[in-house]
Amino acid sequence: MLNKNIDKGLKELRLPTIREIYAPLAQKAQSDTVAYEEYLFWLIEQEQESRRVSRIERRLEESKIPLSKDLSAFQMKRHSVKFGIQVKSLCKGDFIRQKENLLIFGNPGSGKTHLLCAIGQELIRSQDMRVLFTTNSRLMQELLLAKKNLQLTKVLKKLTFYQGIILDDIGYVEQSKEEVEVLFTFISECYEKTSLLISSNLPFSKWDLIFKDQMMATAAVDRLIHHSVILEMNVTSYRMESSKEKQKKENASMDEKKVN
Repeated sequence: MLNKNIDKGLKELRLPTIREIYAPLAQKAQSDTVAYEEYLFWLIEQEQESRRVSRIERRLEESKIPLSKDLSAFQMKRHSVKFGIQVKSLCKGDFIRQKENLLIFGNPGSGKTHLLCAIGQELIRSQDMRVLFTTNSRLMQELLLAKKNLQLTKVLKKLTFYQGIILDDIGYVEQSKEEVEVLFTFISECYEKTSLLISSNLPFSKWDLIFKDQMMATAAVDRLIHHSVILEMNVTSYRMESSKEKQKKENASMDEKKVN
């Protein structure tokens, strides 16, 4: 009867992990002559861990980050030791807590997107943070639609709920006047509220090509770099290197067949 009432109470309190483990843990505590307080701590600790795991899984799904792009798959050996130390430090999330931006510049294929996704995953997994991944073009379309439906303020407020927003590929595609305007509005809204993790193949000196207006470009850059960490990935294209290596192996295989 007592166990039945305990089950009912734990169900109403929404403590599923404790409900599942309290009985076997009680037997263990009794056999090990564990104090009541320690037994209670065991139960609380397991409930907390279960909720943490569930929360992280939910946040990873909501983030829309490609999970295959993690740190274990990132070609860190192509970069300097100093670069690796910087990345490790960024994964601790202090720049997010201080509302700083992370700006990564480099040539196409240098691994900018992969690195941002990897850092984003670490911020969720180890720091329990809320992070969103989106491409620049996708975000612009969403904001333009919201503006058309008179929902832009609401959507921007929802976006700033995230502690960090990964905005990938700024500058890759020419944008319309309307897209540039909502991009500037987005950057302004996030200023000192939400950290932006941005990748671009264009240095700041060429951002007038993005905004098509020197004054607007200067204002946007000013907001981004006021509180920011900047990384430069001056390496050759990983995709190009992989393609060359693959071609090299294929040529070697063909030469071997000719010999045989």
